[in-house]
Amino acid sequence: MIVQFICRAILLGVPLLYGSTGEIVTEKSGHLNLGIPGIMYVGAISGVIGSFLYENACGNSLDSMNGVLAVLIPLLCAVLGSTLMGLIYSFLTATLRANQNVTGLAITTFGIGLGNFFGGSLIKLTDSEMPSIALTKTSSFFSVKLPFADDLGAFGEIFLSHDFLTYLAIIIALVVAFVLNRTRVGLNLRAVGENPATADAAGINVIKYKYVATCLGSAIAGLGGLQYVMSYANGVWSNNAFGDRGWMAIALVIFALWKPSTAIVGSFIFGALCNANNYVQGLGAETQELFKMLPYVVTIIVLVITSMRKKREHQPPASLGLSYFREER
Repeated sequence: MIVQFICRAILLGVPLLYGSTGEIVTEKSGHLNLGIPGIMYVGAISGVIGSFLYENACGNSLDSMNGVLAVLIPLLCAVLGSTLMGLIYSFLTATLRANQNVTGLAITTFGIGLGNFFGGSLIKLTDSEMPSIALTKTSSFFSVKLPFADDLGAFGEIFLSHDFLTYLAIIIALVVAFVLNRTRVGLNLRAVGENPATADAAGINVIKYKYVATCLGSAIAGLGGLQYVMSYANGVWSNNAFGDRGWMAIALVIFALWKPSTAIVGSFIFGALCNANNYVQGLGAETQELFKMLPYVVTIIVLVITSMRKKREHQPPASLGLSYFREER
């Protein structure tokens, strides 16, 4: 039961890790992107559309499907869809200097509506009796595991029995942490987030960094939506089934203190807290709802503690959420 609980916590935490890593990259440029839930939703539906079209082109036959294409097509579609959403957000906030909070909320509303529209359209095309789309053939390629994992007992099941998107999420988080802390690009990005006027005076292209960071962060977050559908939901898409995972990813950024490496551990902790509610079903519906609040309660506690300690390295970028006007430099 303990091994199953840990594996389930990891499975639940991976979409949050993608979302939080993407949001950390964005926030390091000074942009507070509250559109992450909508961007993850668009990434999910974009991947679903790509895999749906590919499965139909292959005649819904597993034997006629190429494993590489079955994985690459949804991946590319998810990245393109979520990057486009990030580009829209960047244009509105970096170029037109619209309010970041309002723009992010609008992107979330737009992204969820867009996902439900295309999801509903695909459901009608399948003439399914259930309000969902089953892409189990594509999902089977995503869920391929290491062949020797089962031979290593509990160790293999906990660390080696996950889909490749799980390991990709950890790799991306570690690479982002390295780039932010050990490279000139990361230094410039952090400078843009802390004081864009000073970075501009030093010759750093502030708008370019904001665009690239936001679009890259959105692409990473979109992979979280795809992972949720293909791995957690086993290839089944249902409108409005994504829940509040996008908002939890944003909360995880605060929990991780804007550090991608800490977000790896934090995502699995959040996954365990989300999974805990399934183990208290005998205590009543009210208790289950209380357990669903745990990730947010923990985030609030961390926020209060870090605010009281007032350590600069535990604070968000100084210009987070503020539009940059070069004329005022």
